[in-house]
Amino acid sequence: MRVTRQRSIVERLHSHGLASTEELAALCDVSLATVRRDLIELETAGALRRVHGGAVLDGTGDSPETDADAVRGFAEVAASDAEDKRAVAARAATMVADGDCVILDIGTTTMMLAKELRGRPVTVVTASLAVLDVLRDDTAVELVLLGGIVRRTYHSLVGALTEDALRQVRANCAFLGASGVAADGTVLDTTLVEVPVKRALLATSQRSVLLVDRHKFPGTGALRVCGLDEFDAVITTTGAHGPTLDAARAAGTEVHVV
Repeated sequence: MRVTRQRSIVERLHSHGLASTEELAALCDVSLATVRRDLIELETAGALRRVHGGAVLDGTGDSPETDADAVRGFAEVAASDAEDKRAVAARAATMVADGDCVILDIGTTTMMLAKELRGRPVTVVTASLAVLDVLRDDTAVELVLLGGIVRRTYHSLVGALTEDALRQVRANCAFLGASGVAADGTVLDTTLVEVPVKRALLATSQRSVLLVDRHKFPGTGALRVCGLDEFDAVITTTGAHGPTLDAARAAGTEVHVV
């Protein structure tokens, strides 16, 4: 039984590259404690590498990169579907009132939202180094940078320090991005270490808004962050998957199409 279970774990990692502890427990129909013991044994055998919240195939985690490589990668993502992202960001900015405290997730769309908030008397809390770059010289904005481990490729901060810092925050609104939204409304991410931070963002705010242009339907991602119905609102662009948006509306989520 143990051998069969561990084989299933390794096969899942081969097909997805990474998996959360919760996902593997559901896959094997066992407790989290059992999966953790399996992961320890498999890591000892050299079959995988444990990371915060789950496991990756050994060698598939973040690799060292030069700053130039990281900047170029982020810039390419920012340039992709830029007009859609700007439209989403502009609409999101109208939801922020002067004096608000808002949390901005990592990503290129939230970076564009930061640009829309320049010169506004608001407080911005973020783990995004891209948002920091946009707002660092803006004296109108009160900027709060969360601590954590630097992920250069994603221009972000992650880890226990980030999650602990978020527990000290209570914001009016959190604006989150995602790698994709599945047809059933599952909000997805591709990076294991980012998922706990996104969930912590949701828990710190009175209101939450998902920023996903039409290209994020279905987008990519093997990790579940939450359901679309767990957001108060979603902002997207014309062409996003209609049935998914209809289901979100039926669940009480505001849908804004720009």
